[in-house]
Amino acid sequence: MSALTRFLGDSPLRVIIKLLIVSLIVGFVMSAFNWSPFDIFYALRDTVVHLWNMGFDALGRFASYILLGAAIVVPAFLILRLLSYRR
Repeated sequence: MSALTRFLGDSPLRVIIKLLIVSLIVGFVMSAFNWSPFDIFYALRDTVVHLWNMGFDALGRFASYILLGAAIVVPAFLILRLLSYRR
């Protein structure tokens, strides 16, 4: 078995025929839905950007929760430290 056949997983002619058949099917489906390769690329890009923005939005909410809790916890901590300092 040649290195090319091992790399492709089958004989080069059979691989070319399989790729042509799969390309025909995928091309037909994409044509039926009026999709282009750029549409798929843009959809993937928009998904990544949306996930990125959601991630930073979650960090923003996380920070706001910390600040909201700190508005109560830090003064309470300081008061407790001052009261225990006098002992």
